[in-house]
Amino acid sequence: MKAAELTRVGPAEQVVVCKEVPDAPAPGKGEATIELIACSINPADILGIEGNYASIPETPSPLGIEGAGRVTAIGDGVKDLAVGDLVMSLYRANWSQHLTLPADQLVKLPAKIDPEQAAMMKVNAATALLMLQKFVKLKPDDWVMQNAANSGVGTDVIKLARKLDLHTVSVVRRKELIRPMHDMGANVVVLEGPDLAKRVASATNGAEIKLGLDAVAGTAVQDMAECLAPGGTIVNYGLLSGKPCTLDPHQVVFRDITLTGFWLAKLMRGMSKKKIRELYGELSGYFLDGTLKVAVEARYGLEDIQKAMAHAKREGRGGKVLLRPNG
Repeated sequence: MKAAELTRVGPAEQVVVCKEVPDAPAPGKGEATIELIACSINPADILGIEGNYASIPETPSPLGIEGAGRVTAIGDGVKDLAVGDLVMSLYRANWSQHLTLPADQLVKLPAKIDPEQAAMMKVNAATALLMLQKFVKLKPDDWVMQNAANSGVGTDVIKLARKLDLHTVSVVRRKELIRPMHDMGANVVVLEGPDLAKRVASATNGAEIKLGLDAVAGTAVQDMAECLAPGGTIVNYGLLSGKPCTLDPHQVVFRDITLTGFWLAKLMRGMSKKKIRELYGELSGYFLDGTLKVAVEARYGLEDIQKAMAHAKREGRGGKVLLRPNG
């Protein structure tokens, strides 16, 4: 069967290859075999491949944080899954035609969910929802601010906030993004740049903003702090600028601004299997009722993995790039 492999750390479009590997073994006790239907190429995949994420991967190694598929066989003792079930994989190396995994690494999904959408649910949607729930106790009509609003997480934040009756301030880098953000439900959309705090205060009529979600780091953290109410919290979950978070002591000491971090993989390591299933059960509902839907720009087979990597790195894409391991 075919699978993607990281040969060395470097440019993703050069160092990831498609290889013939041994077939997935028959499932043993407590295991299940799945056929992968769709796999997302997530920014975290690219960062890891290129050595810019939490740790430098060993090579050669399999790849792929996200994937959804269908159960083709189950081993003894597996009670919660059956052949034919649609599942999302919690495993972190999913770019393969088939996998045999412990059953507790699979989350059973509603039969009517789109497998491609399910393949994009594990990271971005979960990150957006948990950041809205975990750090500040928000109530209807509260305001949330974010940058990189056109990113996968950013658009999920807008849609989930609207579902939860929250208002959003979304910061973007390009003028042509303003209307699409409004069209998907953003309340206020502003361009990054000078006098951000004044422009945000004007656009929100001086609303008290308690929570800021930062994917950029660098000076964007200070810019966001100046927009938040005293006692506000900034959650940094990305490093798009490649620079350290900048936050001056005035914001910390005199305005009581808190800066904290969010990494889904670390959080999930401390979650029970029950809580993980509840999380993805809630998110499945949002995909089924249309609250969440992710645009797909392109689909590739594993044999075209290098083209897929290059496409996923393009700026200004109109949707996600997916792998379809089995066609």
